[in-house]
Amino acid sequence: MTVTGPSFIALQVKDVARAAEFYEQQVGLTRTDMNRPGAVVFATSPIPFAVREPLPGTDLNQGVRPGNGVALWLHCDATQELHDSLASSGVEILRSPERGPFGLMFTFADLDGYAVTVHDQA
Repeated sequence: MTVTGPSFIALQVKDVARAAEFYEQQVGLTRTDMNRPGAVVFATSPIPFAVREPLPGTDLNQGVRPGNGVALWLHCDATQELHDSLASSGVEILRSPERGPFGLMFTFADLDGYAVTVHDQA
């Protein structure tokens, strides 16, 4: 048996259309045609990323922040520019841009409160 690692990442969100628009319009991701009912998949590489309806039994209103304890990182070739754009549009910045092990990085809260870190070093 061989497990090779993550092959797909999806965030369960309260409003798929609204979350998909946020990730497309404000974060800059591109939708794919792999979409399924209740989900929108983005053309991220090397691992596809999606937003989807919550699975049965999932209550996104429990806890302080959904996904607490999970680190979701997205690569961006213009990290400071994305930070400035998100901050100017009122997106909550959880951690300001700083140099780290993966280059310039910052963390924002998406519409559902997930903490997403963006970095510029591949």
